[in-house]
Amino acid sequence: MKPEQNTALLLIDFQKGFSAPVWGARNNPDAEANAARLLAAWRAAGAAVVHVRHLSRDAGSPLTGAGADWIEGLGPQDGEAVFEKQVNSAFIGTGLQDWLRVHDLDALVIAGLTTPHCVSTTCRMAANLGFQVTLAHDACAAFTSNADTSWHTGPPTFSAAQIHDMAIAHLHGEFLDAKPVSAILCDG
Repeated sequence: MKPEQNTALLLIDFQKGFSAPVWGARNNPDAEANAARLLAAWRAAGAAVVHVRHLSRDAGSPLTGAGADWIEGLGPQDGEAVFEKQVNSAFIGTGLQDWLRVHDLDALVIAGLTTPHCVSTTCRMAANLGFQVTLAHDACAAFTSNADTSWHTGPPTFSAAQIHDMAIAHLHGEFLDAKPVSAILCDG
């Protein structure tokens, strides 16, 4: 799958605030580099690129102020769509769905932070809205602090890799097709 004119690259929450220690340990240190590979391919093909960022309303959130800024190399260029959200889904309160429909985009390749939260929620909604979704699973990442296990007697936490893998397992086949960036770009 090379970038096609009916397929938008949707980059979710590649923001500086996700480097804050409060999130805990993270898996996939190559997520941003893999997302940058996708971004370069979409830009080279002149295909649609959409950037989404989370602007938290919570005082003290790492996703406010400078933490809301884009990670270097993954921010928008002139002509690329930008949507700002305050909830997990990139579709709620943003106009994203209408923008995609107006531009005749019916397929999405999605990458972003974090896998079990904003990425998963956006993927599920995109599929439910009728978009064909491909998740670039190695251009996403999760954190250990995403797991609150106080509701059961099992292990106190899950690793970031376990959280990431389980989020993808719940999505793949039901809501989307999960692929590595090399398969999406047909270069590996």
